[in-house]
Amino acid sequence: MDTQKSLASLSLDLDDKWTYMKIHGDAGWETLPSYLDLVVPRILDFLDENDLTITFMVVGQDAALERNRSVLRSIAAAGHEIGNHSFKHESWMHLYAENEIESDLIQAELAIEQATGRRPVGFRGPGFSISYNIMQVLARRGYIYDASTFPTYLGPLARAYYFMTTNLTPEEKAKRRELFGKFKDGLRTNAAYRWRYNGDELIEIPVTTFPVFKVPIHISYVLYLSRFSRKLALFYFNTALEACRVSGLEPSILLHPLDFLGADDNIPELAFFPAMSMKRAPKMSVVSAALNILRGKFNVVTMEQHALSVAQASTFPVLGLR
Repeated sequence: MDTQKSLASLSLDLDDKWTYMKIHGDAGWETLPSYLDLVVPRILDFLDENDLTITFMVVGQDAALERNRSVLRSIAAAGHEIGNHSFKHESWMHLYAENEIESDLIQAELAIEQATGRRPVGFRGPGFSISYNIMQVLARRGYIYDASTFPTYLGPLARAYYFMTTNLTPEEKAKRRELFGKFKDGLRTNAAYRWRYNGDELIEIPVTTFPVFKVPIHISYVLYLSRFSRKLALFYFNTALEACRVSGLEPSILLHPLDFLGADDNIPELAFFPAMSMKRAPKMSVVSAALNILRGKFNVVTMEQHALSVAQASTFPVLGLR
């Protein structure tokens, strides 16, 4: 590890096929269709080839299914961190009562630990769902960090696009009314900080957006831009990371399984997702190039390592959750 470089954490939300269908309001998600047996080995091979150790945010419902045990165990066996991405993967989790939050987290923890042998110490809410109640329950349950804040002004625009591509009922749209966040979320800090409230404390590591402009920079957005120009997409990502480096911001970059799946994988239910019209080979080429840029500027670590670095430092601010 280059001691001259700052840290950057890399995580992957292991959203399954059914979770995308559920959020999208598509019929048939209740049967829990999956692509984990296809995509996880592909991701692990890629990470091994690129000498990367990252954090996988696992959905508890997937971990509870016997059919997924071996593929999820292979993630832990490869040395990657396992995080909690909730049990039911509902992007309106911030609307739950505190006892519902605790029940969901415990159910997910048990399933994930049984499947992987690892008890999660980090959490990311589905759809960046976050609330004081979630944070307090996480702190009480001994979590080290949360990674659910997404400081961007574009949440309402992303939600509007999403609603246009669905057949959701008004009731279902009401549940998802804060999906991807509010405009004021762009006012949140991009930097990691200590969250403290009524004696509870966690490390909060936001999903990094472009400094100042607060537009998304995670890999799915880079892939979307690459549909128009690969050179422009990688220039955008490089410029954003350089802005992070110059400003002293240690970024946290997000991946999704769909970054490793292409149109030639023939998954028509997910055709609505940006960049799913691209074939897998060009997608993987962009992902590889982007992560090479990241590694050129930062030492890439897991979310837990990033959080422990913050916890051990005295320079990180203590903030509430706006």
